[in-house]
Amino acid sequence: MTMERETQADIAVIGLAVMGQNLILNMNDHGYTVAAYNRTVSRVDQFMAGPARGSRVIGAHSLEAMVARLKRPRRVMLMVKAGKPVDDFIALLLSHLVPGDVIIDGGNSQFTDTIRRTKWMEDKGLLYIGTGISGGEEGARRGPSIMPGGNPKAWPLVKGLFQAIAAKTPDGSPCCEWVGADGAGHYVKMIHNGIEYGDMQIIAEAYHVMREGLALTHAEMHRIFGRWNAGDLQSYLIEITRDIMAFPDTDGQPLLEKILDSAGQKGTGKWTGINSLDLGIPVTLISEAVYARCLSALRDERLAASPALSGPRTKYKGNAKTLVTDLRNALLAAKLVSYAQGFMLMREAAREYRWNLDFGKIALLWRAGCIIRSSFLERITDAFTRSPGLPNLLLDDYFNRIIQKCQGSWRRVVIEAVRLGIPLPAISAALAFYDGYRSARLPANLIQAQRDYFGAHTYERVDRPRGEFLHTQWMVE
Repeated sequence: MTMERETQADIAVIGLAVMGQNLILNMNDHGYTVAAYNRTVSRVDQFMAGPARGSRVIGAHSLEAMVARLKRPRRVMLMVKAGKPVDDFIALLLSHLVPGDVIIDGGNSQFTDTIRRTKWMEDKGLLYIGTGISGGEEGARRGPSIMPGGNPKAWPLVKGLFQAIAAKTPDGSPCCEWVGADGAGHYVKMIHNGIEYGDMQIIAEAYHVMREGLALTHAEMHRIFGRWNAGDLQSYLIEITRDIMAFPDTDGQPLLEKILDSAGQKGTGKWTGINSLDLGIPVTLISEAVYARCLSALRDERLAASPALSGPRTKYKGNAKTLVTDLRNALLAAKLVSYAQGFMLMREAAREYRWNLDFGKIALLWRAGCIIRSSFLERITDAFTRSPGLPNLLLDDYFNRIIQKCQGSWRRVVIEAVRLGIPLPAISAALAFYDGYRSARLPANLIQAQRDYFGAHTYERVDRPRGEFLHTQWMVE
């Protein structure tokens, strides 16, 4: 039965790639009328004749027609490629919108662009929202995690719609809440994606040890990831890894082994690493995860180097079950470090960009719908509820207990991987960060002496007040 078309739309969506289409259908399911537009208008007709057939969606063949169908204040959501296309569409929309209308960017834009655009639109009298959306195609269709930021005056105009289409936790709470001013929403999505990079890499490293060090079958690894998904490691990424291990190709062999070992990336992990350097926060695990993808992309060089560069060619000679248990604990410890580093970076960003970020609330946004959803996100909320000024999640009693419980396993896994010649860049970087963070004294005093020696960069002394800088004439005549 075909629904009667509404004469006016609640919101317009520009961009009919899969994410845009699925968000439109999600909005339609929740009773909202959407005007759909795409620069290539034939895609509008295909959408209306296909997935949107029988819905209340309104197809538009021009921006003028699209805007004419919108209720006021008008709400226009861009689901287009980040960068110049967003600016181009905003410029086109300016002649069709009036003060008080809302433009929403739902793509993976850089937060610095969103800061700029929020100010740009404010100067034009328009309200701007830059919102992170996580969950992939299925999340967009059934309920994603939504992280909106921008002009706070726009939030009441989209809150009902956003929270209606967002993922819901078991208690019915929507995984959508206002994050903060200008670029805060896209920044939090960037951190989400950075943690996602880290999670994927440490899981891949555990797989590498099981495959290369223990020579486990895919059926065995499928069962192991299934067990892990029932405990503290329960998460969407562990769940899909379990499923991938059991998925056969057309010949019955594991499809995973037919996939080229060269990982792609779209930039958000790299942006996280760059921003961590800009703000001076050691987000080492995420950065190593990005570099691991870069190294994987050098496949031809690796194939040439493999027979030329020597290394251990041994298999693990201990108890396989013990190493699998240690791997599980090392994975959990590294995962906690990844979250701890991500929240460290957000805390510094809040100071740098003058955002009032609620870290406990941010963790709640990731409980459902998003890629990094996992069992202990509520524990992060609890940690920041107990101590809003907590500088590092590892100092919370709950997370500290887990780290202490896992620490022996974590060290054994790194040691064994070194012995076997299996690279664990992210898991070992997480351990190095942990050991550095817990060290009351690091060898940076020598670095300061070296800097002062060759460049007169000065140094501070442990027996003098902080802020008093000294220089020594190191070269003796």
